[in-house]
Amino acid sequence: MDHTNAILERLLTLHPKVIDLSLERMERLLAALDHPERRLPPTIHIAGTNGKGSTTAFLRAALEATGKGVHVYTSPHLVNFNERIRLAGPDGGQLVDDETLTDALERTERANAGEPITFFEVTTAAAMLLFSERPADVLVLETGLGGRLDATNVVDAPLVSVLTPIGLDHQRFLGDTIEAIAGEKAGIIKPSRPVVSSPQIDPVTAVLERATARARAPLYLGGQDWSVIEEHGRLVYQDETALFDLPAPRLPGRHQFVNAGTAIAALRAAGLWEGLHQAERALETADWPARLQRLTRGRIVDAAMPGAEIWLDGGHNPDAGEALAAHMADLEDRVSRPLFLITGMLSTKDAVGFLQPFAGLVRHAFTVPVFGSEVGVEPGPLADMAEAAGISAEPVSSVKTALRLLSESWRFEPPPRILICGSLYLAGDVLSQNGTPPT
Repeated sequence: MDHTNAILERLLTLHPKVIDLSLERMERLLAALDHPERRLPPTIHIAGTNGKGSTTAFLRAALEATGKGVHVYTSPHLVNFNERIRLAGPDGGQLVDDETLTDALERTERANAGEPITFFEVTTAAAMLLFSERPADVLVLETGLGGRLDATNVVDAPLVSVLTPIGLDHQRFLGDTIEAIAGEKAGIIKPSRPVVSSPQIDPVTAVLERATARARAPLYLGGQDWSVIEEHGRLVYQDETALFDLPAPRLPGRHQFVNAGTAIAALRAAGLWEGLHQAERALETADWPARLQRLTRGRIVDAAMPGAEIWLDGGHNPDAGEALAAHMADLEDRVSRPLFLITGMLSTKDAVGFLQPFAGLVRHAFTVPVFGSEVGVEPGPLADMAEAAGISAEPVSSVKTALRLLSESWRFEPPPRILICGSLYLAGDVLSQNGTPPT
């Protein structure tokens, strides 16, 4: 692992910018590697603002339920870089091991020959090298940022392009209007290839309709061409030719019904649908860490007061805040507990917009630093933002400090419900401290 980490650290220095959206450097490097992108398994390409990872998890579980070998590419990672690359195998997909990853990174670095390239580009090229060399029935390929100029957007003819809910995020790189952001995400649409979209707000729908019309690509839009609802604790999916009554997703949150529906629609558009058992298995087994993940064991759990209910989520934009607050409200309706937030955020995010949906639900918030990023908001200013969002808040030095203060300074029955949220960096740090990294 030390050798792998050393290579990753070195690759971080190959370009002055962490993010510099372009396809020119990627195309040059792939050519030097003899075009692994042309030898990939049939590919499902996914872009969107929220729900990409969960939709990917549903797709992977559904495909593996029918015995298919599935490669998966996601980002960012939470604890270890290996989480980004999952390789198909005889017993289901496994995260890439250090030896295989190191070899791919070294070959890619040699092919790059010292030319400027971003970390995401060079590591995506290494992933494509692995995906091209190892057999699989399907590759589920998630964009890193945007779509049009994302390093993954080198697949000419995907089985299906999938767009999860699109909202405001990463405005610095994608544009400051929802239409501009949607246009960038729609860049993964390819001529004549089917497009499946989650339900979108009207301005996004208009952008997608124009983009698919230009590409002469069939569009299957959630809420119009297919729909999914919760009915009596079940998931009901319907499109023009089918009606399915399925179990609720194992992943918690109302928004997971939409993500699961998007995955089902994508399977059907891609010609990969094999029946109800496929969807049932996916809904019952799909797992995606740090997305409304309940922590039930580990060092962070041990640091909390006995009986506390602890949830972890890496969501960090206003739409994610709405979804998280809705789930906390649902939990409150079922079993009432005082709710507390422990939150850390990046300065590039709309902290007030993220936190506002929690006003009236949260008893108190503790704001913490975000380690692993140079753009974390200091706890003091973040506490002021929480107050501006209508939430009582105080800055503290760490998650464990917040848990200790909660134990020492607050008295209530039943024990509290605690949501740790606001940043994937924070979520990854919590999983690492807790001793329960993703597998």
